[in-house]
Amino acid sequence: MEMERFLESAARVKPNENQLRLLRETPFYVFVHFSPNTFTDLEWGTGKEDPAVFDPKKLDCDQWARAVKDAGASGIVLTAKHHDGFCLWQSRYTEHCMKNSPYKNGRGDVVREASDACRRHGLKFGFYLSPWDRNSEYYGTPEYNDYYKNQLTELLTGYGEIFHVWFDGACGEGPNGRKQEYDFEGYIELIRKYQPKATFFNDAGEVRWCGNESGSSGHSQWSVVPKELCFLNKEVQTGAGPFAGGLRGLYNSDSDLGTLPMILRSEGLVFSPAETDMSIRPGWFWHEHEEPKSLDALFDTYIRTVGGNTTFNLNVPPDRNGLFDTRDVERLRELGEKIRESFSDDLAADASVTVTDAGTTHPCFVLRLPEKRKISYVVLAEDIASGQRVELFSISEGAGIARFAEYTGTTIGSKKIIPIELETDAVTIDIRAARGPVERLSVELY
Repeated sequence: MEMERFLESAARVKPNENQLRLLRETPFYVFVHFSPNTFTDLEWGTGKEDPAVFDPKKLDCDQWARAVKDAGASGIVLTAKHHDGFCLWQSRYTEHCMKNSPYKNGRGDVVREASDACRRHGLKFGFYLSPWDRNSEYYGTPEYNDYYKNQLTELLTGYGEIFHVWFDGACGEGPNGRKQEYDFEGYIELIRKYQPKATFFNDAGEVRWCGNESGSSGHSQWSVVPKELCFLNKEVQTGAGPFAGGLRGLYNSDSDLGTLPMILRSEGLVFSPAETDMSIRPGWFWHEHEEPKSLDALFDTYIRTVGGNTTFNLNVPPDRNGLFDTRDVERLRELGEKIRESFSDDLAADASVTVTDAGTTHPCFVLRLPEKRKISYVVLAEDIASGQRVELFSISEGAGIARFAEYTGTTIGSKKIIPIELETDAVTIDIRAARGPVERLSVELY
């Protein structure tokens, strides 16, 4: 009975309103890495760069926004401050910022221009404020957390509605040789206070890292995971598992996070969907001789991330003029076109649907089309507002009792895109195992 009660509670672990909004409205967004590194050809700055090096003479954030929309993405996350500590706004708390850049004679504000451009083009805006600051004299001391919170407050209160706040655990030695102890809980409290509709990303956050930067979302991607992994997410929604204790050393790159053997040993469960971050180029900052990834590589990543129960944060770095490279702009246009062409005509809209064993842990959905059609993608989505439940499913051609599975998968979650080759007038989706009753399942055919 203890096992049964725990599985029932696991099936009811739900996203909060902000997580649900992110998964439904903004599953694909664009990271913009822009800092003195763009001009020094580095990936990690030293913090000793002269602010005068940052001078994007043709900065055009509307060009960024147009390219992002062309790609089919819904928002931008700007590196307001990277590890070098240079602030892309007029911070009151440091001179290592736009006040000492030649851009607009020291009166420029890239955060302002980017956020305003997003709103002009119907995009959402978020930012990355690096906890690691290689310029600040306070880094490695208790005073640094106050410094960081002051800058975080500037960004949370001065640039309209924020949809996503991004901070990682990057941590290096300060000038005194000490590493900084970050007050993440204090940072999150400020986000909740000033931007209550924003999600926050962190390795242990309410939106968590997928564990790599290669665009791989993992074979079985659960949003319901042990609280030991996402300890900054305080919305623990279950009691301990029946075999709790000894669950140690979890990391986001582990392939079994959220699986049944794992959660049975947990101290409780939280809803923390994964974000997959990847750059369109080999580096995160713009380097002249780098080329963007191929269209096939980007589209495949989109399928495995947005279509693999994660969000997709694709980095596109501006060049030294402050513009997206024309090669990247063209690739984004191609990607958006490919997405729109692939998912524009839902054949399931004309199908008749029969459901057997509805409301159980093993329902069967049969879609009958008016005639035989070629099907390249099956797109499934759970009623994620009620929780993530499906553990095993299959897709078969036809509607007969004896069926050969064309595809067998594990998790579904907010969206599962399955590339498949069928030519048929009927498709059957069998839910073979679930943690709780599967009352609704969205099925699209393309």
